[in-house]
Amino acid sequence: MAEVEQLHPPPSNYKSSVWKHFGFYKKAGNLDKTHAICKICRAPIKYTGSTTNLTTHLKRRHGVSLETPAASSSSSSSSSSSSSSSHSDLAEPATASGTPGEQTIKTFFQSKLPNSSARSKAITDAIAFFICKDIQPYSVTENEGFQYLLHVLEPRYHIPDRKLFSEKQIPILYDKVRRVIAESLSSAQRVAITVDGWTSCATDSYITVTAHYIDDEWVLQNHVLQTRVFKEAHTGSNLAVLLQDVCREWNINDKKTALVTDNAKNMILAGVGAEMDPHVRCIAHTLNLALQKSLKVERVSELLAKVRKVVTFFHRSPKATEVLRETQAQLQLPNHKLIHDVSTRWNSSFDMLERFWEQQPAVLNTLLSKKIKKRENMASMTEEDMTLIQEVIKLMSPLKVATTLLSEEKNPTISMISPIQAKLQKHFQSDESDLPVISQMKERFREDFDGRYTYLQDLLHYSSALDPRFKDLAFLDDSDTKDMIFMKLTTEVVKMDEKAGDRNTLNESQAAETEVDRSPHREEETDDVPPKKKTALDQMFGDFHTARPQTTKSTRERAKEEILKYRERDSLGLSGDVLQWWKKQMDLPLLSALAKSYLSIPATSVPSERVFSTAGDIVTAKRSLLHCNHVDQLIFLKKNLKRAYLS
Repeated sequence: MAEVEQLHPPPSNYKSSVWKHFGFYKKAGNLDKTHAICKICRAPIKYTGSTTNLTTHLKRRHGVSLETPAASSSSSSSSSSSSSSSHSDLAEPATASGTPGEQTIKTFFQSKLPNSSARSKAITDAIAFFICKDIQPYSVTENEGFQYLLHVLEPRYHIPDRKLFSEKQIPILYDKVRRVIAESLSSAQRVAITVDGWTSCATDSYITVTAHYIDDEWVLQNHVLQTRVFKEAHTGSNLAVLLQDVCREWNINDKKTALVTDNAKNMILAGVGAEMDPHVRCIAHTLNLALQKSLKVERVSELLAKVRKVVTFFHRSPKATEVLRETQAQLQLPNHKLIHDVSTRWNSSFDMLERFWEQQPAVLNTLLSKKIKKRENMASMTEEDMTLIQEVIKLMSPLKVATTLLSEEKNPTISMISPIQAKLQKHFQSDESDLPVISQMKERFREDFDGRYTYLQDLLHYSSALDPRFKDLAFLDDSDTKDMIFMKLTTEVVKMDEKAGDRNTLNESQAAETEVDRSPHREEETDDVPPKKKTALDQMFGDFHTARPQTTKSTRERAKEEILKYRERDSLGLSGDVLQWWKKQMDLPLLSALAKSYLSIPATSVPSERVFSTAGDIVTAKRSLLHCNHVDQLIFLKKNLKRAYLS
C-alpha cells in the first residue's frame, strides 16, 4: 500500500488558531502554500493569505467553531522553510474536552439523519425509483460503489437493508401505481391491448400485455398491465385464458377491448378465444413477412448469400477490417462497418445491401489486396450482381421508410395502415421496365400482403377518415367510395350514440328507483305546491308571444351535419398532433367520440415488444430474478412509474 504523503506544520509566524487544524505539503523541498491541507479529512483548501476559507471549511464540514475569530495572516516569505521531521500534532485525535481549538467527539462525528426525516425519506424513495426504472437487483444497496456514491452525496444518510425495499418500498409503490392506472382505465372509452412473448437470457418465457387508451385530455396513454412467466404451452387457448384473466383483473371487459398482435397462428386463435374484436395484426410484422417472401426468390436469395459471406469474412478477420478501414480513408468513404442481416429483424437485409452498396468500392479493393488472404469458397461479385443490388434497394426503400415511420412515430394508430397499404400496393405494381427478378419479387409481395387486411378493410378506412391528416382519403381513387365511407360513419355514430343512450337510461332508471325508495310520500307533498306566479313580462306581452315548439334533431341528422362540417375543414399537417386537433373540435361531439374510439387502437404491437428491447435489460432482469421474487412488479413499475408518484 502506498504511503500517505507527509503533512508539515505551517511557519511559526502563522499565529491564527485555525492552523491547529491545517498543514502544508512540500513541493521541491519547500512548503506548497497554494493549498492548506485539512488534518481531519486531508482535503486541500485554496489558501491566498486569508484564513476565511479554512475557517468556513472547519465549520461547515466538521462542525468546528473557533472561539477566537480567525485573523488574517499576511503572506509569508517563501524563503522560510520548515523542518521535515514528523510532528505528533499533525494527526491530533479528537478528545472529549472542551478546550478551545480542539474538536469534540460530538462535532467530529456528524449525526445521522433520522429515518423519519423528510430528507431521509426522499433519498429512500429515490433509491426505490432507481431500482424500478433501471431494473436493478435489491442487492445493489449492498454494493461498495453504490454505498460510496451515497456517502459522498449525503454522509448523514444510512442506507436501509435491502429487505426494506423488497418487502415494503417496492410493494407499496406497486400498489399505488396500480390504483392510479386502474382509476384511469375506468374512465376510458375504449381500451386496446397489445400482446407479445419474449424469452430471457435464462430461456424463461414471458408474456407482456400492454393497454392503450385515450384519456379525457385526449392524450394516448400506454400502460404495461402485466408481465408474467408463462410456463404453459403457447397455444391459442392458453393465451386466450391469459387475456381474459387480464381483462377481468383490470375490469376492462366492457371497454370494447381491441387486440393487436403479430400474425402468429396462436395469437390469432387467442383473439378468437378471448372474444376480442377487432383483432388487428401488427402492420410492421405484416410488412416483414411479405418482404421475407419476396426475398426468397431464387436469384435474390443467391445474391444475399454472396453478400452475407463477404460481410461474415470481414466480421471474422481483424486484418481484413483494418485494410478496409485504410481503403475507406483513401477513397474518402464513410468509416462504416458492414452490416450482417438477421432474419427476425425488420429491414436488416435492406440495411446489409444498402451498406454494401455504399462501401462496394472499398470492399472490392480490399478483397483484391495482397495484404489479406481471401477464402477460396467466397464467390466474387459480378456486374449483374451489382446491378441487381441497386434494383433491390430501390424496390425495398418504401418498406424501409414505412417500418421506420411506424417505429419512430410516438403513437402510430391504425389510421396509418390504409395509407401505407395503398402506397405499397401502388409501388409493387408490375412494370414493363422491371427486371424479371424484380417482377417476381413484386408478385410474391402482393400475394402475401394484399390479403392480410381484407377482413378489416372497413375499420381501417373509418380510422383513416377520422384522422384529420388523411380525412380527404386521397389514397383512394374512387370518389364514390369516399362518400360511401362517410355514409357508413354516420351509421357508426348512430350505433354508438344508441349504446351510450341505453347505458344512460339504465343509470337514470336506477337512480330514479333509488329516489323513489328514499321519498315514498313524494306525490302527496307535490299536491300542495301552489301554481307558479306569472311574471310582469308574461302578464304584459303574453298574448303577443307565440312559443314555437322546439324540434329535436335525430342523431342521424346531427351526425350528417357534423360529418359535413368535418369534411369542409382543412386537413391537418402530417406533423400535426391528431388527438389535440380533435380536442379543439368542440362543435363535433358525436364525431369526436367516434374518433376517440378508433384512434386509440395502435397499428403495431411494438409497445409490448419494447418492454425488453435490449439484451442489457434482459440480463439485468435475470439478475433481479436471482435476488428477488418481484420481477413482475419491477417490470410493471419500470414502464409505469413516474417521478410524480413519489410525492
